[in-house]
Amino acid sequence: MEITAKLEGTVMIISLVGNLDAATASQVTEYFTRQLQDGHVKLVADFSQLAYLSSVGLQVLLTAVKEARRQGGDVRLAAIRSDEVHKPLRMSGFSNIFKVYPDTSMAVASFAA
Repeated sequence: MEITAKLEGTVMIISLVGNLDAATASQVTEYFTRQLQDGHVKLVADFSQLAYLSSVGLQVLLTAVKEARRQGGDVRLAAIRSDEVHKPLRMSGFSNIFKVYPDTSMAVASFAA
């Protein structure tokens, strides 16, 4: 798993490359936790290069969004390209929990609305 972050205004875009599953969950959890501890509560998860999302990965996202919302922010999902990511989000009902955008620029802009 490769994780990078880019600050765009007050929104932190976190790009995930690879698979979000049991093997990478702790790494991703630590990354989101560190961003939230550093005061970045407006987060966009860029999934354009995420190939796979497991149930463990769903739990990572749920934990992050709960904490972000507790702090007055949110986690928004953007640029889902893989059906192996979209399908678990849809089947689990997580697509009703998260706001999902076609690209990162729309997700970032949604925080201003």
